[in-house]
Amino acid sequence: MFVFVVVAAVFAVLFGLGVLRDRRRFSNAVYLGLAVSFLGLGLLAGIDEAPHGVAETVMVVGLLVLALGPVALAGLLCANGVKMVRKEGRRPANLLSLLAGLGIFGVMGLMAAAFATGSQTLGIVVATLLMILGYVSFLFLCFIGYAFLYGRMRIRRDADYVVVLGSGLIGGRRVPPLLASRLERGREVYETLARRREVDRTPVLITSGGQGPDEQLPESHAMADYLMERGFPADRIVREDRSRTTEENMLFSKAVMEAERPGSECVIVTNNFHAFRAALMARKAEVNGQVVGSPTAAYFWPSATIREFAAVFLQYKAVNLGICGSLILLGGLALAFTG
Repeated sequence: MFVFVVVAAVFAVLFGLGVLRDRRRFSNAVYLGLAVSFLGLGLLAGIDEAPHGVAETVMVVGLLVLALGPVALAGLLCANGVKMVRKEGRRPANLLSLLAGLGIFGVMGLMAAAFATGSQTLGIVVATLLMILGYVSFLFLCFIGYAFLYGRMRIRRDADYVVVLGSGLIGGRRVPPLLASRLERGREVYETLARRREVDRTPVLITSGGQGPDEQLPESHAMADYLMERGFPADRIVREDRSRTTEENMLFSKAVMEAERPGSECVIVTNNFHAFRAALMARKAEVNGQVVGSPTAAYFWPSATIREFAAVFLQYKAVNLGICGSLILLGGLALAFTG
C-alpha cells in the first residue's frame, strides 16, 4: 500500500508542477489520472486493514460495477446516439455515441463467444482488444477529468482581449443557439474583465470566424451584429473574418492582438466540450490565453466529447498509435506461439 501511495504522490506533484508551468498541457491530464489510479490501487491494497464488512462491501460493489457498468454505459450511449440522430441529423459526427455503444456491445459479444467456445485464438484476440481499449479508456478518463477541472479554473484578471470562436450560421447568416451560447458567455467574460480594468485599458472583444462556402457573410460579422443588437458597444468589437478552422481562429486572432497590443493576454470562449482541446491548440499557436466554455445541451455532450477526444488522441498519434501497435504486436506474437 505504501509504495502505491508514494507513486501516487509523485504523480500528484508532477501534476501540480505541470499546472503551474502551463495549464494547457495534456500531460497534466495524464499525471492526474496516474495519481488517482495509484491512489486507488493503494487503497485497495490496504483494504484488508479496513473495519469488518468494508472489504466485502467494496468487493461486491466492484463486481457489480464491472458486471453491469459496461452494459449500462453501452445502453446510455446507444440511446444518446439515437437522440442525436433525431435532433441533429445523420452526419458522421452525430453517430459517435451510437457507434461507441454498439462497439461496447460488440466487445462483450466477443468475450461471451470466447468463453462459450473455449477458443484460445479468440481469447487472445479479445485480450489484445481489451488491452487496447483499456489504454484508450484510461486516456479518455484523463481527458474528461482534467477538462472538467480546466473548465472551472478562475479567469485571469489581466486579459486585454476576449476572443469568441465562430461556428456555422443558420441559413447562411443567422447565429445558431450553439454560437449564441458562446457569444453570451463572451459578453459575461468581457463585463467581468471590464470591471477590473482601468478605463484606458478596457478589454476588446474579437469575433473570430470567416465566411464558409454556404454562408452569405463572414461568421464574425454575424456574431458582431448579434452582440450589437443586444446593446454591446460597437467600438469594443473587432472582427477577425479570415479564419476557417480553429487553428486559424487562434493564429489570425493572435495577429490582430499583436498588431494592436503586443504581448497582450486573452480569454478565448468556445463551448464547454471544446474548451480543453482549444486550450491545447492555443498553446501550440503560442497564444497567451486561457480558454473558457459556454453551456451546451446535455444530449449533445457525449458525441461532441468523443469527437474532441479522438482529435486529441490523433494529435499525439506517434505515441498513441505506437502503443496500440505494440499491443497488437504482442497479441500477434502470442497467437504465433500458441499456433
